[in-house]
Amino acid sequence: MDWKSSFLGFEQYLQLERGLSKHSILAYKNDVLKLYEFTQLYLADKLPNQLEFDDLVKFVKYLHQLGIGASTHARILSGIRGFFKYLLIEDIIEKDPSELIEGPKLARKIPEVLSYQEIQQILSSIDLSEPLGHRNKAIIETLYACGLRVSELCHLTLSGIYWEEEYIRIIGKNNKERLVPIGTDALKQIKYYCENYRSSLNIKKGNEDFVFLNRRGAKLTRVMIFYIIKDLCAKNDITKSISPHSFRHSFATHLVEGGANLRAVQDMLGHESILTTEIYTHLDSSYLRETLMSFHPRNKKAV
Repeated sequence: MDWKSSFLGFEQYLQLERGLSKHSILAYKNDVLKLYEFTQLYLADKLPNQLEFDDLVKFVKYLHQLGIGASTHARILSGIRGFFKYLLIEDIIEKDPSELIEGPKLARKIPEVLSYQEIQQILSSIDLSEPLGHRNKAIIETLYACGLRVSELCHLTLSGIYWEEEYIRIIGKNNKERLVPIGTDALKQIKYYCENYRSSLNIKKGNEDFVFLNRRGAKLTRVMIFYIIKDLCAKNDITKSISPHSFRHSFATHLVEGGANLRAVQDMLGHESILTTEIYTHLDSSYLRETLMSFHPRNKKAV
């Protein structure tokens, strides 16, 4: 059975036999769609009845390495189990490969993520009357808008911002360069900070191109950004174990929850290949921007 037929049959099963709401059915379909996308990327277009336990283990690891949160991870696996239960009931498969699948028991714990409400709370709590307020707001907006590593944020340059195109150029791990779309709100905050605070600093030699600077005109360090975030979380009574990297995980989680294509999220995070060392053709940059604008909570003005 091909994927299209499986999707249609699964939808009818959820609607007629399980009596689920349209919202629940859509959630299940989006979960299974993630598995389908994964088969296109890494499993040579395997059909649903060809998938085995080891394939699903790889899928679980893939979700883990994307950095999505534990609850989203668990929900996707629940949807996958429901899909294979349907295939088993319909005698499309003889054995359920998802039966023994659990959340990933890997050395690194699945990261905690901030909810969108918590991120909004943090942003609104920043005192913009203070000299560093606009800088700190621009930092949080940029971390969350682009899913950057903290080192990538520290090294963000003015020459790497394409204001009209709404992209930033990032130098990631192993000096690999990528273009990442950036939301309008984040760009607006960076521009305001640069024009109204950064421009008045006595910038140290060699730091002229870095975007985020300290009071002395030098590039911000990873530790300083950690303390900025720690203070903001304490101010808002957020007791989760949060670091700058949490905003990267939140970025990935919220895009995946919104229905974004896994490959697009992978490209924006700068994971050239998560499970293999195989080189693949990158997605068109316009598609990445369309994904960000369609699925990132900060770009949904109705929220």
